[in-house]
Amino acid sequence: MRLGGTMPIKPIIALILLAVAITGLPGCATLALEGEYAALEESDVPRELSKVSFPSYRVEPPDILLIESGIITRGENQLLKRGEELIVQIENGVPLEVDPDIPAMQANAEMPLQIAFRVINGPFVINPEGEVDLGPVYGSVSVVGLTLDQARTAIEEHLKRSEEEGGVGLLNPRVAVQLSAVQGKQPIAGEHLVRPDGTVSLGVHGEIYVAGMTLDDVKYQVEEILRSEGEHEPQVSVDVLAYNSKLFYVIMEGGGFGEEVVRLPWTGNETVLDAIAQVQGLSQVSSKRIWIARPAPAGTGCAQILDVHWRAITAEGITTTNYQIAPGDRVYVAADKMIVLDNAISKLTAPAERIFGFILLGSGMSSNLRFWTSRGNRSGTGGGGVGGF
Repeated sequence: MRLGGTMPIKPIIALILLAVAITGLPGCATLALEGEYAALEESDVPRELSKVSFPSYRVEPPDILLIESGIITRGENQLLKRGEELIVQIENGVPLEVDPDIPAMQANAEMPLQIAFRVINGPFVINPEGEVDLGPVYGSVSVVGLTLDQARTAIEEHLKRSEEEGGVGLLNPRVAVQLSAVQGKQPIAGEHLVRPDGTVSLGVHGEIYVAGMTLDDVKYQVEEILRSEGEHEPQVSVDVLAYNSKLFYVIMEGGGFGEEVVRLPWTGNETVLDAIAQVQGLSQVSSKRIWIARPAPAGTGCAQILDVHWRAITAEGITTTNYQIAPGDRVYVAADKMIVLDNAISKLTAPAERIFGFILLGSGMSSNLRFWTSRGNRSGTGGGGVGGF
């Protein structure tokens, strides 16, 4: 390459071949021509005016579930724990001692013997030792880890045992035991994030594995946990609060300068027009060449391409190619070919332009330097003549 000369023929031919390759190179998909709607209309691909309902939603991380349960009541087979309060009633207990000097006791002494018993009817808290303390007369009975029915039987047996065996020695005690509060564990309520391992935490009720399940399956699993805790007829509702696991993508070609990928949540109702609207429309470098690349199973050698006629969708309201988006779809927007060509030429010629710029800058600086040097020499010679005069 010489300054001031013409560009050799080889680089020009290379640029022409590059332009032809960029503008004429066929892609993976063969885009359908305008007006060829007959075959597309007969296809069963869901589109704007013929949408379909997708199969039952399956939960995956990181979806957020809304799980609600009714008031959880304590089951009859649930075991007693320390700190719980029981209502204990005992009849036919220890007879009262009659003091004949007290008028009230004299009146009681005239009554039938079975009426003058020490009656127990009140609340008793299971202490840290796991026992119910019934007072100095009846003593303490261990009930922790027992059901209500087992606790009643344990108290009865304690009252029937002789004093030598640590009991009370009653012949026919009548005992009733019930909880002062029938409400069980805390209800399940609020948002529940599906963890990366596919589980959901239910607080004090533990956790369950929900990945890959439908909402009905999750509801059944939660109800099973409550049944195992003694709940007779658990009432549970499950819904999806945030659809975070199902996505689709809009890919905008950057005209030779990379590609922009936008990740959008999928709710089941989006079309191509909705997808483009969510990314604020086509960019300045975008063309009207748009298609959907639908994910194909592993090992499939053929791509699943759905051609989109953008002008027909927007300017003419033709919904034939305004397809319904499926999870994982890639809405690909190709760049304008002229912009791609211009950017390609710019990238190809930019290094040469920079080199030429440096050469011209150096040449200009050298010329200026020679000019000022020669002028300085002339000025010095002239100055000496004037001084001599």
